[in-house]
Amino acid sequence: MKAVILAGGFGTRMANDCQQKPKPMLEIGGMPILWHILKEYSYYGFNEFVICAGYMQHVIKEWFADYFLRKSDIIFDYRNGDGKMIVQESRCEPWKVAIVDTGINTMTGGRIKRVQPYIGNEPFMLTYGDGVSDVDIRKLVDFHFEQGKSATITAVELPQKKGIIELSGNEVKSFREKDKSDNSLINAGYMVLEPSIFDYIEGDHTVFEADVLPQVALKSELNAFRHDGFWHCMDTKTEMEMLNKLVLQGNAPWVKWCC
Repeated sequence: MKAVILAGGFGTRMANDCQQKPKPMLEIGGMPILWHILKEYSYYGFNEFVICAGYMQHVIKEWFADYFLRKSDIIFDYRNGDGKMIVQESRCEPWKVAIVDTGINTMTGGRIKRVQPYIGNEPFMLTYGDGVSDVDIRKLVDFHFEQGKSATITAVELPQKKGIIELSGNEVKSFREKDKSDNSLINAGYMVLEPSIFDYIEGDHTVFEADVLPQVALKSELNAFRHDGFWHCMDTKTEMEMLNKLVLQGNAPWVKWCC
């Protein structure tokens, strides 16, 4: 099963940091947050990715183009005048990564629609390129198939800055804006989707969160996988510094691959 990563936005709330690179390429612990997200999926055995790029998409492509060299021991042999490169040992993960330019101004639903040819007619996973979590992705996928719905989102409880999910059991009934008294469940990404989800996306202008998920919920086809562990997005400089501190101190809950 492929994991689709939304990584094409402007990162407007971190504009100063995103002048030279897109937000998914901002580093925590010396590596892009996008790399951390791929490592999370890989830890659970998912190694095929489709990255929905857009703003400064060339930076993502160039980073992955160089990744093999940086993760390998290389001999450059110039003795015969041909500049032979010999790979002695590679420590690269067994990843297959498709990086797709989904446009500069395309909305989230439109980006997903544009990568449909890379996914095909099969279920897939979806998350955002600026958040990390210690969610058990294998359990999430199993939950999705057990429930038999069109879509599953991961729901976490946080003091409110985001839109609110209203649940009935595991089923998502509706979405609404936050109010001052809320400390409710939010959509943390880490979704599992059936290919029928593409039928809800009209084009580049479609916002997945506002236009697609509410429609799926109205049809009783959207479930929530509740996660009580760690989840955090990187919307501000302060949050980036917090995530960096967790990694550098060895206390990052999502970094399971080192355990």
